[in-house]
Amino acid sequence: MAERPARQAPKAQRAEVLRTERITPHMVRVVFGGDGLADFELAGFTDHYVKICFAPEGADYPHPFDMARIREEQPRELWPSSRTYTVRSWDPAARELAVDFVVHGDEGLAGPWALRAVPGQQVTMLGPGGAYVPEAAADWHLLAGDESALPAIAASLERMPAGAVVHAFVEVADASEEQKIVTPDGVEVTWLHRGEGHVGKALVAAVAELEFPQGDVQAFIHGEAGFVKEIRRHLRLERGIPLSRLSISGYWRLGQNDDAWRAVKREWNAQVEREQESAAA
Repeated sequence: MAERPARQAPKAQRAEVLRTERITPHMVRVVFGGDGLADFELAGFTDHYVKICFAPEGADYPHPFDMARIREEQPRELWPSSRTYTVRSWDPAARELAVDFVVHGDEGLAGPWALRAVPGQQVTMLGPGGAYVPEAAADWHLLAGDESALPAIAASLERMPAGAVVHAFVEVADASEEQKIVTPDGVEVTWLHRGEGHVGKALVAAVAELEFPQGDVQAFIHGEAGFVKEIRRHLRLERGIPLSRLSISGYWRLGQNDDAWRAVKREWNAQVEREQESAAA
C-alpha cells in the first residue's frame, strides 16, 4: 500500500486589522489586510476558514508566528491559542479579508478580542481551508445553522447558481440578530428566533417539518454539535440522504470551551457516524 503523503502544515500569514463593524448586537466584523496577505488565496469554497492565533499575555512573538519553533522552545503556557473562523468575504484586488465574530461580552477568547480590535493590530492566520460549495447540478439545497454557521451560509447563498431551489434556516437569539443577505431570486432565509429556548431546538423542528422537494439534495448543516447530531440522524435515517451529499459538522459544543471541544471533536464525530451507520443497517 502506498504511503500517505505527509500532511503539510498550514501556511502562517500576518494580517493587520483595517477596520471593524458591529453587524448586530452580538456579531462584529473585522476586516483584515496588509502586505502579509499578499499571497493569500482561496480555492473557491464558500465555507473557507482560517485559524487566527492569539499569543498569551506576556508573550510578544513577531507575526507571523513560527508555531513549530514556539512549541519547541517555549513552555506550553506561552504557546499561542488558535480559533477557527469562516471567511465571510475576500477581495483580492483590495486585499481585504472579512471575518465575522460572535461576541458575548468578555466570554471566550476571540470574541472579546474582536470587540476591542483597533486598526493597526496584527494577528497570525493559518490557512485557508475549506470543502463546501453549492453545486449547480443539485436539484435543491438545504442550509441550516446557528450564528456560528451564518457567515458560511451567507457566503453560500451569495454563490448559489441562478434558479437554485434553496431552503435556508438560520437560528439566532432574536430579530435584532438577523442580517441582510444577498440571495438568488425567489430564495428567502427563514430566520428562527431562539429566545430563551435551547440552542438548535428550532432548527431541528424546522428541518423535520420541511416538505422535502423531489430530487438530489446537497445539504450544509453546521453549528452547535448537539443539534447537528440530531439533524444528521434525521437526514441519514429518516430521509435516507447519503453521507456524500452532506456537509455537516459541529463547529462548537454547548458546555465546552473551544480547546476542550477540539480535543474530542474528531472522535465524537466518528462515534456519531458509527452509531448512525449501525442504526441504518
